[in-house]
Amino acid sequence: MKTNIILLLLTVLLTSSCKDTQNKITQTSDYDIYLSNPENTSLKKIEADYNFWKTKLKNTPNQYPYLAKIASAESKLFAATGNIDYLKKAEENLVKLNIITNYNNAGYLRSLARNYISQHKFKEALDVLEKAKTNGENLKGTQKMLFDVHLELGNYTEAKDYLTKVKDLSDFGYLIRLSKWSDHKGDLASAIKYLERAQTIAESSQLAEIKQWTYTNLADFYGHDGQIEKSYNNYLKALQLNPDDAYAKKGIAWIVYAHEKNPKEAKRILDRIEAHHQSPDYHLFKAELAEFEGLDEQKNMHLKTYLDEVNNPNYGDMYNVYTSKLLADSNNEKAVQLAKIEVQNRPTPMSYDLLAWSYFNTGKKEKALEIIDTFVANKTFEPEALFHMAKIYKANGQQQKVANLKNELLESSYELGPVTTKQVSLL
Repeated sequence: MKTNIILLLLTVLLTSSCKDTQNKITQTSDYDIYLSNPENTSLKKIEADYNFWKTKLKNTPNQYPYLAKIASAESKLFAATGNIDYLKKAEENLVKLNIITNYNNAGYLRSLARNYISQHKFKEALDVLEKAKTNGENLKGTQKMLFDVHLELGNYTEAKDYLTKVKDLSDFGYLIRLSKWSDHKGDLASAIKYLERAQTIAESSQLAEIKQWTYTNLADFYGHDGQIEKSYNNYLKALQLNPDDAYAKKGIAWIVYAHEKNPKEAKRILDRIEAHHQSPDYHLFKAELAEFEGLDEQKNMHLKTYLDEVNNPNYGDMYNVYTSKLLADSNNEKAVQLAKIEVQNRPTPMSYDLLAWSYFNTGKKEKALEIIDTFVANKTFEPEALFHMAKIYKANGQQQKVANLKNELLESSYELGPVTTKQVSLL
């Protein structure tokens, strides 16, 4: 009898060990070199460029084109540090530059639109791009950005129209937008195919910035498709180009957590990222890690830190989605207010999903169902929205719809993360 028990225990241990080995994709030796770098080398280069152009403008104040150089450096400083003040300074300089040129330089207008897009001020970006379109200089470049903005605003007919206008399967800018459109339509296989084509162009161009962008975006798509090893390898490629790429490091942290179920290592990676880069959503990630480990006090501490940080008025509406979901989970009526602002700013299916989820969590399940049926169902394929739909259907007694969604959600367990996947299993 004892022998049988020992054999059973050994079998369980071996099975568990095999599963851990199968799930293990990352190696700390692959990415530790990028975490232990004491100095942000790319930041030093950007700062030198920033100071150079500031000095040039100070010495020759009438040379207003220097404002564009300064704003470009400030945008790069925001990307490198996460400090929102740099993005706002870039906006100030770009607005000043466009006033000086009477909003009649398409290049400066597109630069301002990019800044607005980074701040999730999509309606302002659209207004500026319409001026650039009227100007006509580099019209294709403006049309590509008009596609981006209309897609973000939920103006899908207009977005498709602009995508058709810039059609060129040999053009990097067109391919990445065709990929984005395919993803919007729920065709992830095509989204990956077109982005892989764009990657080939990027690599032949030898332009580090577009290669890096392509690697991280492909890594995201591979992750959504369950190709975790490819996702990991692309994040590493991005880090080889820029050892300070915080987004790629965060992507690896998600793999370590969601795929390998190693929250301690994921937290270690996040801690190292935060030594050089700041972003409120790191605390949401850490809160989820704490929840996964059952550390409620740490979870609440990270959520409080997140809410304190997003109170900075410079963030504007950039974190409305995150904050609304967080408040909805705690039955806070303010969640509905923020969701309504998001619907007003971007009337997309995902924004309506946010509104439905906020109503649901504040006790208005029938109102939530009405919104889901009208604005969300069959209009988005994002796992998070499907999870919200399933919860709302269940509360309204529509169990067959829940059953239809549950299998699809379980297939998206990596993207949803272990905490949400556990909730899915209880549907």
